Amino acid sequence: MSGPRIAPGSREQIGAVNAAITSIMRGLAATPEPPRLFTTLARHRRLFRRWLAFAGALMPGGVLPRRDTELVILRVAANCDCEYERGHHEHIGRRAGLTAADFARVVQGPEASGWSEREAAVLRAVDELHADRTISDAVWTSLRGQLSEIELIELCMLVGHYEMVAMTINALGVQPDEVGAGRTSLLGRIVDRSG
Repeated sequence: MSGPRIAPGSREQIGAVNAAITSIMRGLAATPEPPRLFTTLARHRRLFRRWLAFAGALMPGGVLPRRDTELVILRVAANCDCEYERGHHEHIGRRAGLTAADFARVVQGPEASGWSEREAAVLRAVDELHADRTISDAVWTSLRGQLSEIELIELCMLVGHYEMVAMTINALGVQPDEVGAGRTSLLGRIVDRSG
């Protein structure tokens, strides 16, 4: 697709409250303009604010370690072929300690060499949830030895949420933002403190 199917909304289209929120998100994401995902979704004014509250409870407000969260999101982005999600979360992932080698391996998947037992189990769960919409008994058993019950619940919700976001981005044709470009994002600083 050559352009967006639904263009990012103007201040008039998204309203004053959502315009203020998306302006704040510009600083969080370290983009020169408010992120296109937010200005596109903000066209649905009420749903946008409710979605943000839920999304924030998962990232950056979740209980999973920041590294695990970013690996999950990056694997979802790879599985869903979502360049927008990948670009933003590579930037955030660097702040959570991920390296260029991690970014390359996450595309290869859970069988790539170099993952810890926990990371491989988490990535297998991401792949199974993507392909089968459930987690096999074998992978669940491996996860039970690595994650708490609260983390297991969050893992399933995190994968489902970012699959939904990737699907929405791809279907609406949300165009990638200029991410990073020498900026230190507020979200990166939050990740640093929470991780």
